[in-house]
Amino acid sequence: MKKLIATSALALTAMAGSAMAGSHSVSACLITKTDTNPFFVKMREGAAAKAEELGIDLNTYAGRIDGDNETQVAAIETCMANGAKGILLTPSDPAAIAPVVQSARDAGVLVIALDTPLDPIDAADMTFATDNYQAGVLIGQWAAGQMGDATADAKIGLLNINISQPTVGVLRNQGFLEGFGVDLGDPNKWGDETDPRIVGHDVSDGATDGGRRGMENLLATDPGINVVYTINEPAAAGAYEALKALGRENDVLVVSVDGGCPGVQNVKEGVIGATSQQYPLLMASLGVEAIAKFAKTGEKPAPTAGKDFFDTGVALVTDQPVDGVPSIDTDEGMSLCWG
Repeated sequence: MKKLIATSALALTAMAGSAMAGSHSVSACLITKTDTNPFFVKMREGAAAKAEELGIDLNTYAGRIDGDNETQVAAIETCMANGAKGILLTPSDPAAIAPVVQSARDAGVLVIALDTPLDPIDAADMTFATDNYQAGVLIGQWAAGQMGDATADAKIGLLNINISQPTVGVLRNQGFLEGFGVDLGDPNKWGDETDPRIVGHDVSDGATDGGRRGMENLLATDPGINVVYTINEPAAAGAYEALKALGRENDVLVVSVDGGCPGVQNVKEGVIGATSQQYPLLMASLGVEAIAKFAKTGEKPAPTAGKDFFDTGVALVTDQPVDGVPSIDTDEGMSLCWG
């Protein structure tokens, strides 16, 4: 994995995701949730570099905010009208966007979901993603291992993306709870668990401001929260701000998912206890390669053996390892991070 990521990183240029020159014979689109989150910035860089290498005309689009389905639908329609051979998509609303994705596929366009599976997952031709459920399991196991016998008295607050419950958020949330030892209700949604250790769920929009507000809401419900799950590292940073305002920053375990350089640095500094690192550059570059192959041969990408998606890898990053939970330290995490 490290060698593959490093190889992809060498191809980066300073294009930063604007439309490529229109001289190439195969066109493709990348549509992300936003164009500001470092995760999607890196994804755009990886896609642009690989497109340049392979001679593909790449156009990039993004929602205005996380959850902006309408702008993503319009982007897919634009890509179809412009004759795109393939679309790489991080869906804001995995179920709502499925009909227009089907229209694109019916028109012969290869649609690959990146990071966030569509709902249902086979609404796209393939998904290139972290095993988001496993990412959640790892941080849940780590938190439980850190607490030891005190897990019986845990007070858990969970900060999700938004109330539409996109698949990526459900997978991470439910994986965390399973890893921590909480019995799930319906694993396809969060919020129906009956374990009394759960103080509550709130939303963050995957942003620092949202994480702070969501954490404040949870602390108003129970100021004794001692374990905090966050959907991503910006939300974790916001949660930390709310905890610090109450003098609780040193006695609450905060865990997250992403593995961006600022997030790994926050693990090093103790803001976050552990994070599950994913690899957006790899997702995007492999996605562009798949579109190039499809354009040349008509062959669609295949999933990882035993899974219904192509797994691009995940690693737990922490400087406080737990026996039985595989992890890397922050020095190695910084060598693999993005953003």
